[in-house]
Amino acid sequence: MTKKVYVIVHSLWGHVKTLGESVVEGLKEGGVEAKLWQVPETLPESVLTAMHAQKFDLPIIKAEDLPEADGFIFGLATRYGGASSQIRSFVDSTGSLFASGALDGKYGGVFTSTSTQHGGLETTALTFIPFFAHHGINFVPFGYKSGQIFGHEEVHGGSPWGAGTVAPSDGSRNVSDLEKKIAHEQGKRFAAVLNRVQ
Repeated sequence: MTKKVYVIVHSLWGHVKTLGESVVEGLKEGGVEAKLWQVPETLPESVLTAMHAQKFDLPIIKAEDLPEADGFIFGLATRYGGASSQIRSFVDSTGSLFASGALDGKYGGVFTSTSTQHGGLETTALTFIPFFAHHGINFVPFGYKSGQIFGHEEVHGGSPWGAGTVAPSDGSRNVSDLEKKIAHEQGKRFAAVLNRVQ
C-alpha cells in the first residue's frame, strides 16, 4: 500500500512554499503519495497587506486531517529561533489527537527558512521536536549522508535537521537551486524511510 505524506507549510513570501514544492517532488520520486498544505493564517488581512504577504492556492489543513497520513514534513518559517505563531497555533489545535494517540507511530520531519544565515535554522528544527515526541511521532532527520549540505561555495540553508533557505525579508534573495535540490533530496530520503517500514 502506498504511503501518504503531508507537507505542511506556513509561508508569507513564498520561500517556504517553494521548498515545500521541492520536498513534494522528492517524496513522489521516492514512491510515496504527497500533498502540500498550508496552515490557517492567524494575522488579519490588513497586517498581511502591509507586510506584502503573498496568497497561495493551497488547501488549508485542519488537525483532523493529520491521521489520514503516514507522515508529515513541516515547513517552518523562523521567528526568533522557533516556529512562527501560525505553525504553533496549528500545533496547539492537535490536543484531541494527542489525547487519543491518533498520531502515535507516524513519521515527521522539518525544513526551515530564516532571514539571516545565523537566524535559527537549527534551533527552529530542534524546538519543534517536542511536538513530535508528545504525539509519539518518529523524527526523521536529513542527516549528512547525501553530502549536499557540506559545500561552502555559496550561501545556502539546510542542516542535518532538514532542508532550509536563507530568505531576507526585503525579498532580495530567492530560494537557490542548491536549496531546492537539498529539499528534493530530503523528500526522497523521507520516502525511503517510510518505505522500509510496514
